[in-house]
Amino acid sequence: MRVIAGSHRGRRLSGPQGTALRPTSDKVREALFSILGSQVPDSRFLDLYAGTGAVGIEALSRGAITATFVESHPATVTLLQKNLQTCGLTDRAQVRIGRTDVFLKRPEWWDGPYDIVFADPPYTAADELALLSHLWKPGLLSEQAVLIIEQDSRTTCPPTIDRGTLIRRLYNLSPSAANEA
Repeated sequence: MRVIAGSHRGRRLSGPQGTALRPTSDKVREALFSILGSQVPDSRFLDLYAGTGAVGIEALSRGAITATFVESHPATVTLLQKNLQTCGLTDRAQVRIGRTDVFLKRPEWWDGPYDIVFADPPYTAADELALLSHLWKPGLLSEQAVLIIEQDSRTTCPPTIDRGTLIRRLYNLSPSAANEA
């Protein structure tokens, strides 16, 4: 796993041991940031279910002013903090240790309003999508905020989410997933 572009391009990030985490692949991150393009510089980025922090670190590398990382698993938080230190980004990052639902109820933990929100909830946790569908809270999101949810391709996403509208749905079918579909 590495930072793809920006000021920290090529920097190696520590990945998880085992299969408990499924970090967003380099290929998917590259596509995501290609789509976001000029929205990233000078933005406030929120990385929910942050894991290793690779997505938020990529945003910081590409010019986001700040990134807030929300992660609940203690060993994963240690890995996230190590990656931020490796990249020298601790001064532009806030790490919130706790579940996403708790974070959303604690405005004092926010460093918003956020312009871009990336959420990568556990694929098996259907209730997390319901939580994200009611994400809008005064002070959390900027007026033109973009919400990206990484989810299993078999998960159904509603056409509207709270005050937002589904603009695009992209599928990343690996050769093995395409054979299963």
